[in-house]
Formats: sequence, C-alpha cells, structure tokens
Amino acid sequence: MLRVLAPNPGPFTLEGTNTWVVGSDASLVIDPGPEDQNHLDAVLQAAGRVAAVLLTHRHLDHASGAGALARVTGAPIYAASPGEDAQAVTDGDRIERAGVRLEVVAAPGHSPDHLVFFEPATRALFTGDAILGRGTSVIDPPEGDLTDYLRSLERMRGLTPRVIFPGHGPVVERAMEKIEEYVDHRRQREEEVLRGLLENPRTPQDLVPEIYAGYPKELHAAASRSVLAHLLKLEREGRVVRSGQGDQFALSEPPGSTT
Repeated sequence: MLRVLAPNPGPFTLEGTNTWVVGSDASLVIDPGPEDQNHLDAVLQAAGRVAAVLLTHRHLDHASGAGALARVTGAPIYAASPGEDAQAVTDGDRIERAGVRLEVVAAPGHSPDHLVFFEPATRALFTGDAILGRGTSVIDPPEGDLTDYLRSLERMRGLTPRVIFPGHGPVVERAMEKIEEYVDHRRQREEEVLRGLLENPRTPQDLVPEIYAGYPKELHAAASRSVLAHLLKLEREGRVVRSGQGDQFALSEPPGSTT
C-alpha cells in the first residue's frame, strides 16, 4: 500500500489529497487527486503498471486528475457516476486485479455519489471523504445529506474494518474506534443544535459561535453548513420546524409543552 500525497494542502484537504496505490504487479489507483503534472508523475512512478483507476467521488481534489492518468496508462476509470471517461460501479460490485479484490460499498452523505472500497483480505477500508484521518467530514447541503451520512457510517461499521486509508490525513490504525468517534461526534453535535434552540428560533449562523467556539473563525462558514445539515435532518424527523423567514428553525415542541 503506497500513499502519494497531492500538493494541495488547505483547511479542508489537510496535508493534501491522499492517492492510494494498491497492489504492485498491476496496481489499482484510488483517487488520483487534482490535475497536477507533478502529482501525476509521482503517481505513475509509485504505481508502475496501472490496471484501474477508482474514484470515491467526483470532487475535484479527488478526481480531476483521473482523465490524465487514464490517458497515459490506458486504464479504465470506475466511479459511481459514469460518463464518457468512466464506467459505473454500484454497491456490491467487486474490482479484482492481480490478486487484489476490492468490494464497492455505497457511502453517500458527503456527496450523493460517494463510494468506499473494502479489501476483505486485509480488512482495509478506503474512505475518501467519508472518514478522514484527522477531523471530521464536511456535510454541505444540498449535496451533502446527514441522514444518508449516518446510514453510511453504520454501513462502514458493519464491515468491521481493521485499518482506514482516508482521502485526507494519516492512516487510521484503530478503524472501529474512529467510526465510533464519528458517530458519537454527530450525536453530540445534534444535542448541541437542539440545546441552541431551547429559548428562541435561530439560524445556523446564529448557532455556530456557540457550538464552534473553539474553532478558527475562517471555518465558521463551513460549520454553518454542517449545522444546517443537522437542522434539515431534524426537520425531516419532525423535531424542528421552520420559523419565520429564511433559515430560522425552532423546536417543534417548545420546552415545557405537553401533548
């Protein structure tokens, strides 16, 4: 297993996008990363003969380099969202090359087309942006959907992976602990959102300074999208309702009400 780190560090990409090279005789390349010639050259050097290119999802920091890699190597691209450049794979499919077998697992939530790839032989899970090596995944509506994402976490937990190779950040050696951490984090955030609505209707932007008080202000805009994702989930469940104009939300049953 080789990691080729893309030269695109940032607040949301951490050190950069992880491109994973699986196998040696005829390798599988997961998430070729951005369209960057130096990164492409590094991937080619690490991968040798490329048998297939796999995309966890179509975000540019993971997928925009796929076309160039496929043209140079002649390898097919596999993704949930097909196109002229890619063949479609769906939940339950298997990709096998040179003794390496990866199972395709649908894991929407960060994006509707998100996949993760599971290697049963080693119980390795390649998670893209569904689980990161550090921090948490951004769920940004309407593309991101928290209900779907929580289901995907449960699906990944059911695989009982041993190790996680994420799309950003370090390798996660204690995979099950990380998944539990992610589930607990979302549960805690939901409780914080509900507490924030106890007294008055509020917008996601109103809630962020309290919930994310320890985070840099430059991340607050993204945080407000995550809060909105929680509110939309709670709205679907009938636990909050829209209040007034815009993105104000209120508890569906104010504290102290009886039925």
